[in-house]
Amino acid sequence: MAKDINVNYNGQYSYSICIRSDFKDLIPMLNEKVKKSYDKVCIVTDSNVASHYLNDLLEIFKNNGDEVYSFSFEAGEASKTLDTVRFLYEHLITKKFTRKSLLVALGGGVVGDLTGFAASTFLRGIDFIQVPTTLLSQVDSSVGGKTGVDFDGYKNMVGAFYMPKLVYMNLSTLKTLDDYNFACGMGEVIKHGLIADADFYRWLSENSIKLKERDFDALEYCVYTNCNIKRHVVEIDPTEKGIRAYLNFGHTLGHAIEKHSNFTLGHGQCVSLGMICAGYLSEKLGYITAKDNEEIARICQLYDLPIKVGNMTKEQVLAASKSDKKMQGSKIKFTILKSIGAADSYLDFTDEDLLEAIEKVLE
Repeated sequence: MAKDINVNYNGQYSYSICIRSDFKDLIPMLNEKVKKSYDKVCIVTDSNVASHYLNDLLEIFKNNGDEVYSFSFEAGEASKTLDTVRFLYEHLITKKFTRKSLLVALGGGVVGDLTGFAASTFLRGIDFIQVPTTLLSQVDSSVGGKTGVDFDGYKNMVGAFYMPKLVYMNLSTLKTLDDYNFACGMGEVIKHGLIADADFYRWLSENSIKLKERDFDALEYCVYTNCNIKRHVVEIDPTEKGIRAYLNFGHTLGHAIEKHSNFTLGHGQCVSLGMICAGYLSEKLGYITAKDNEEIARICQLYDLPIKVGNMTKEQVLAASKSDKKMQGSKIKFTILKSIGAADSYLDFTDEDLLEAIEKVLE
């Protein structure tokens, strides 16, 4: 099992996505794709992932002759803050890291986003690589160069576009992923099919048992297809000035729900709820049908994702959405479906439209 995807930036090769079944190719791929050596390496991870894979990666880099350190923080969205970045800076300064050093993001989306942001700002920028260990990070957050942290509860408000030198995916890490986090990853997977690949979306409907049982061939096809969808979008629009906004399908109201839940709901769960809202608005515009929306809800439930949420009001969710970074003046740049497998942006929804959509997911 070995698949590589090359990602370009402004028409030039930027980095490779390596999809493997173990970690044994990590150093060979780093040497082949990056072609440089580093004076120090710091593996950044969280408390959950550290117990599974940190020792493996420390051993791999030590066997390569690297001077390697680690930095671990408490798992969860609550740690994705500037305070955690500050502690990481202190660690790197204490260990005398330089511009010739490397950061390794070992973990899920929180680890990858935070490590990438730290790399982009420490000493005005040092190299980092992504080693994503969750489905969510493998199919979405590790690809595309978006880095960042939350600020006062507002998601990804502080960040930068900063490309990794390599993305290395060991699909066997999905074997240790709990069902909750696997489902969260499927929220982004379903989204990619809805916005860009109707055939893949139908494949998801037909292969839920294989994916949920972590069948390797199914996982490889799923991750590879998702990475190719995202690669295509970010190559065309690396800094989200155009069609990269399509990747926000389900995110605008999803982020608002996530914030209002105090991050007790997972990101993929909130994307699922946001997709139900966005599907309703797409239907209201006349682009997709009620039957299409019933199918979206069915597939979300097929992968154990919620389509209803409680303990909040539509007014509270709408108010939280007004702080979204995708606001343009007083309006939200909203991603809708023109059809299953094709997305577009829309600016002219009224508050009444959005309240109607939010109501669709409230218990």
